[in-house]
Amino acid sequence: VQLVESGGGLVQAGGSLRLSCAASGGTFSSYVMGWFRQAPGKEREFVAVIAYSGGVTYYADSVKGRFTISRDNAKNTVYLQMNSLKPDDTAVYYCAQSRKYYSGRYYPDDFRYWGQGTQVTVSS
Repeated sequence: VQLVESGGGLVQAGGSLRLSCAASGGTFSSYVMGWFRQAPGKEREFVAVIAYSGGVTYYADSVKGRFTISRDNAKNTVYLQMNSLKPDDTAVYYCAQSRKYYSGRYYPDDFRYWGQGTQVTVSS
């Protein structure tokens, strides 16, 4: 399994970005997909997760109402639409795959496969 993120960049506070994560290998629709982020000097933080068909999602409180996770199983791709960005959203964003399904937030140990990350920088 290989995961490749794209779409990161530099944006002003209040702006938007859409991240993409393309997967290859394995059966994409059989995995729960998640987004995490890690800022310098901080632990990797859960952002959002989406279930197999996309009907169930869960968000961290810090991004709820601003970020939207979605997936296109025909394209083996998961997305993270980020609106109303804040400087605190600055981090490297990672997508990940998990075979575990449960309701609620996920943790890094729940995920087996990870992308290389894409940098998001929000200026004030």
